[in-house]
Amino acid sequence: MGQSISFTDRNFKLAVVQELMYNQELLPKFALREYAAERGFSYDGGSVEAVPEALAYFEALEVPVEFAEKITEIEMDGGNEIYLEIAPNWDGEDGLFDVDEFADVAHFANLKSMTLLYTGNDEALETLRARGIEADWL
Repeated sequence: MGQSISFTDRNFKLAVVQELMYNQELLPKFALREYAAERGFSYDGGSVEAVPEALAYFEALEVPVEFAEKITEIEMDGGNEIYLEIAPNWDGEDGLFDVDEFADVAHFANLKSMTLLYTGNDEALETLRARGIEADWL
């Protein structure tokens, strides 16, 4: 593959990967159970914490630049597959997957709408809306 997108915010990347991997199926699906078996590690499936090996997998995952144009909407939801593969029992009650930095939006010219996990950061919504993106809290 060619160049990959360089992300500044890990959680923004996860939201993009959710769209490309689980919704559009452009990236090979990650399954924590299979990955743990292949790599020979175990994890607490009842924990709300992120499994470090799963987080490391996604941090290292390269997202090809040519996939950027495929992102037209991002819907962050506590039930998204990516979150449950990283933290199998995550309840959405903490900020584990909150996006703090929105500079990565610049990579996605076709992004028209974003639904964000609620952080109370209304400035983020205004920043996105100023870029012509329909943005709202979940």
